[in-house]
Amino acid sequence: MRKRALYLALPILILALPQPSSAVDIFGFKVFEKTKPAGPATPTSADEAAAKGDLKRVDDLIAANDLGGALKLARSIVAQRALTSAAARAQFQVGQILERKQDHDDAFKAYSDYLTNYPRGGDFDSVVKAQFEIAKMFMEGRKKKVLGVTISTSYGKAETMFADIVRRAPFHRLAPIAQFNVGQVLERQGKPSEALAAYQELVVRYPGDPITDDAQYQIGYVQLQETQRGSYDENGRQRAKEAFEDFAARYPNSEKIAQARQNVKTLSTNDVAGSLDAARFYDRAKQYRAAAIYYNDVIRQSPGTPESEIATKRIAELKTIVGADALRGPSKPLTGSEALARRQAQARVDTAARPDFAGPAVDLPPLPGDLNPRLRIPAGPVVEPALPTGDPLQPGTGLIPAAELPPVPEAKPAETPAPAETPATPPVEETKPAAKPKKPKK
Repeated sequence: MRKRALYLALPILILALPQPSSAVDIFGFKVFEKTKPAGPATPTSADEAAAKGDLKRVDDLIAANDLGGALKLARSIVAQRALTSAAARAQFQVGQILERKQDHDDAFKAYSDYLTNYPRGGDFDSVVKAQFEIAKMFMEGRKKKVLGVTISTSYGKAETMFADIVRRAPFHRLAPIAQFNVGQVLERQGKPSEALAAYQELVVRYPGDPITDDAQYQIGYVQLQETQRGSYDENGRQRAKEAFEDFAARYPNSEKIAQARQNVKTLSTNDVAGSLDAARFYDRAKQYRAAAIYYNDVIRQSPGTPESEIATKRIAELKTIVGADALRGPSKPLTGSEALARRQAQARVDTAARPDFAGPAVDLPPLPGDLNPRLRIPAGPVVEPALPTGDPLQPGTGLIPAAELPPVPEAKPAETPAPAETPATPPVEETKPAAKPKKPKK
């Protein structure tokens, strides 16, 4: 409890103490550390004038061939007057001076700093060109001097430089060429898979650039080179063939179209020859199941050719030697979904074999015309007829048509016969009801 109270009171005590001249470090936190006030966000006119004066002195030192003094002054402008308009130009001059001193690595780094810190500078295009030339120099295998000793440059450095150009200036007109050169350098280093990835990235990122067709061709060419190293990689040959076919379909007017078609033809022939050689190899090794697989590939790839006839004949001979079951190999256990599919297929076969099976259900064609109910009134707006006027019971008023009635013939008075005499009926005597008997008195 006392420790907890001490911890709560410690900040209050620290704030109550007079502030020392230097910061106090308490548990890794610096107390009373004075922060420096931030400088002005924009340079003053005096700073601009001083920076321009220093920049002119840099030009004078370069003209006097004092590269060391010019480099030192240009770097001071970048470090001390970074917000002035002369700082970008000074950074560009740092790279140029280093190039003149044959220090290409540091020159490339100086140009990279320019692209990072001054993406809208006036020398942006010149900087990218300078970087491209330095990377190209390393790619071409030129030699340089390090501490007075001449050594050969490496392709790895050129790869890194070209990739840095693409990363820092992806929308520059030299970026697609730099990406293509990345693939070229990787090819020369014996890295076919990385080179393929570089070419494919170029095709995806810059599909409309003129160098994209070269990248598409190189995709097929690298894979073709891999197939010619003696391996029986059917997938690799198929990928190379598809790459050349894709190139021929996309760029029919390219100067490499004839070579691409020839490569497709060569790959097709090599597929058959390679499969036949592999089949004969396994046949001699008495691995008949593997030999049958490659013989079937020959039949599938080139039906009707002499190679296909050789493969067909040999498969028939192997069936007589080891049997068809040995060529098929051991059957694998079925999974649940495969077993269900097989049972359903067998059920369909059993159903179709029944004597009362009338065939599968047939979908009836739809009725012709529109199946929606139709109204009995004609299409269009409905107009209400005018109401009749006058007495509706009088003829000629519209409700009862006026028609002429035939004349009524005159009727003659009929002769009525004399009434016959009826006998007189005797008068009926009125009878009175009998009187009720009187009850005796008690």
